[in-house]
Amino acid sequence: MPLSLDKALRIEQWAVCLLLIVLAAPASRAQGPRTAPAPGLVFAFELHATVAAPVVIGQVPRGTRRIVAITGGTFEGPGIKGKVVPGGADWQIIRADGFSELDTRYTLETDKGQIIYVQNAGMRHAAPAVMEKLLKGEIVDPKLVYFRTIPTFETAAPDLQWLTRAVFIGTGERYPTEVVIRFWRVE
Repeated sequence: MPLSLDKALRIEQWAVCLLLIVLAAPASRAQGPRTAPAPGLVFAFELHATVAAPVVIGQVPRGTRRIVAITGGTFEGPGIKGKVVPGGADWQIIRADGFSELDTRYTLETDKGQIIYVQNAGMRHAAPAVMEKLLKGEIVDPKLVYFRTIPTFETAAPDLQWLTRAVFIGTGERYPTEVVIRFWRVE
């Protein structure tokens, strides 16, 4: 029995719709959800801070409170360098498992005499045996320690406002008398 013109048109419409669905489906799956690309990191500067032996306050509700005085040091990066001004410190809480909460505050002075205040929150942890050595002041391989910071910078220097208008992260290394932090600007 021959198809009526009306039925033939409906079948043709369904076929076109199915073809469009089949053709569109791979493209929509390939695109996936629209997301922004991950931000990049740009090296800002490297800091070498000399530190005194920790002063142990003792057991407080969240762990052991220690204060590590910052006695000096240097920093340098593309277009910026200077010294770490003595007088800052790292106020630490060391949990029972060795996890370290860091609250570091210090001042930098560029070779041009510009002053930068730094407040650096962070954390440091590793396997228990590694943390035990580190907290005793022994040298450990920095690759075995997760040491990250989130610094904020304050300065009145007009040409250093790039420090105050971006997010930064730091990667740290702890040695018996020195802390090395590399600061990266998040793009």
